[in-house]
Amino acid sequence: MTNMEQTSQSLDSFIADLKRRNPGEPEFHQAVTEVAEKIWPFIQEHPEYGDARILERLTEPDRVVMFRVTWADDQGKVQVNKGYRIQFNGAIGPYKGGLRFHPSVTLGTLKFLAFEQILKNSLTTLPMGGGKGGSNFDPKGKSDGEVMRFCQSFMTELYRHIGKNIDVPAGDIGVGGREIGYLFGQYRRLRNEFTGTMTGKGLAYGGSLIRPEATGYGTVYFAREMLATRGDSLEGKNCTISGSGNVAQFTAEKLIELGAKVVSLSDSSGSVHIPDGLTTEQLEYVMELKNVKRGRIKEFADNYGLSFLEGKRPWGIPCECAFPSATQNELDADDARDLLANGCFVVAEGANMPTTLEATKLFEDAKILFGPGKAANAGGVAISGIEMTQNSMRLQWTREEVDGKLQQIMQHIHGKCVEYGKDGDDYIDYVKGANVAGFAKVADAMLAYGVV
Repeated sequence: MTNMEQTSQSLDSFIADLKRRNPGEPEFHQAVTEVAEKIWPFIQEHPEYGDARILERLTEPDRVVMFRVTWADDQGKVQVNKGYRIQFNGAIGPYKGGLRFHPSVTLGTLKFLAFEQILKNSLTTLPMGGGKGGSNFDPKGKSDGEVMRFCQSFMTELYRHIGKNIDVPAGDIGVGGREIGYLFGQYRRLRNEFTGTMTGKGLAYGGSLIRPEATGYGTVYFAREMLATRGDSLEGKNCTISGSGNVAQFTAEKLIELGAKVVSLSDSSGSVHIPDGLTTEQLEYVMELKNVKRGRIKEFADNYGLSFLEGKRPWGIPCECAFPSATQNELDADDARDLLANGCFVVAEGANMPTTLEATKLFEDAKILFGPGKAANAGGVAISGIEMTQNSMRLQWTREEVDGKLQQIMQHIHGKCVEYGKDGDDYIDYVKGANVAGFAKVADAMLAYGVV
């Protein structure tokens, strides 16, 4: 039996055992498989990681908190939801990761997100561990009073498990400025202290400039760095974007600023094709529609006489650059083939794991510039870390200072991906680079602690 066969069998055995121990969690299996396939040769080259069973320990959460959330709706009826917090790995700093409020939230979904967060946070250069949390509560269609009562009930349990040096939650899907305000207000009330225990806060109470924009801006900055390796830029490029929420909005804003042409947006009902490119005026309309009126993207299409592709994702629209910015597994193998056939050669993930494993392999085989989410969209958590720093120092940096730090961090992350992902033929495997670079830092910290 060759060493290659032994390595393959060991990897297969590891994945099989992971699935046995974590049944019914396909997103978690997918996330770990993507990482394990890329870092396995690195572990073989560094037997100290294998001897200490670092990967087995890294894929088992430090702890999982699950709790009941009871609240009363506007009719006075009692409602019951599930609440979660996954504190996955705190080897390099306090647990850090968002809260997601959406009907699709399950333990497996949050475990995949928290696991991804470990390596993403490691890449930022900031001292942050990985965590995630949320609830199957759906804020859509709820009144402000209902959202407030839910958030207060949720935090009444969560507050005892978090703290500025323990675990610092942020927002995610379904948790925006309104929800963060209610959550932090209840935390401050219960603890009788004002600390930087949550990020994504409003500017009036400890938030950071650029934080709402950071994930979208950072994804564009990462794409810019990838293109620069080929002596190219974003100027004049046709760019498809999925989603129309926070990440999609600010991805579009920065692309327009850098001279690119945004030709699509979407939501769960379908996609809008913008052949002449999204204008600043149209983007302002979308922000008002989505952030204030909480409407559907079809209303934007109808208002401007644009084609609406009902029930379809935007990946069939010709482009050079694609920015999947909606949700996990939104870009499958058929979508990848469409993108490649239409000339796409840059994909930067604004969402968490939006590309399936099969689609990722197609992009890798085609040797296009593919920026995985843990690297490309790390700007959001990076500025959350910057917010934590500002809270600890009792000051606030200017917009220019924070944006400058964001650009520096994204350049650093890109550099680490190149360092660990460059192959002999000058192709940069960004998935390998991001996974190995993120893993090495956490693994070394875990080794230093001994068996804990």
